[in-house]
Amino acid sequence: MKKIVVFASGSGTNAENIIKYFAKTKTGSVVAVFTNNANARVLERAKNYELPTEVFSKEQLFESEVLHKLNIIKPDLIILAGFLLKFPENIIAAYPDKIINIHPALLPKFGGKGMYGMHIHNAVVANKEKETGITIHFVNENYDEGNIIFQQNVILNGDETPEEVAHKIHELEQKYFPKVIEEILNLKS
Repeated sequence: MKKIVVFASGSGTNAENIIKYFAKTKTGSVVAVFTNNANARVLERAKNYELPTEVFSKEQLFESEVLHKLNIIKPDLIILAGFLLKFPENIIAAYPDKIINIHPALLPKFGGKGMYGMHIHNAVVANKEKETGITIHFVNENYDEGNIIFQQNVILNGDETPEEVAHKIHELEQKYFPKVIEEILNLKS
């Protein structure tokens, strides 16, 4: 059984979806949830599944403390599901091609520093995009520039609000993110 560690900074709906999905498979399971936000709702969600959690500061992430905790667990995959800090190079170097992020846009559009959550959906609407979607990609040392694993688009009719775009993206994330993670775990067998 492959071990998955999920990093999240907020509500944790994608994290919970991944936890529930892998509770029903033999491919892998979420073994811990890490967060940089002591008030994140993801902590409550993890507790509901009796999963261990780690809360850490930005300093602990960029020093060796979080890497040390990961090395004890030895995860097969690290999943960033709404994790808002740039991932440190020491962890990326220790887990090459084992760190995956989901981005709520079709990269390379609307990627980079400051492009997350509603900032992206507002930009998509303001730019009058005809489509948007999700990108699942490996994490490297630059925001949203790792190799793309999977993209799925959704057509926009031009009169959506940013909130309606966010809802469409959330549906794509819920449908595809766990399946793509499972495919990657199967490839690593």
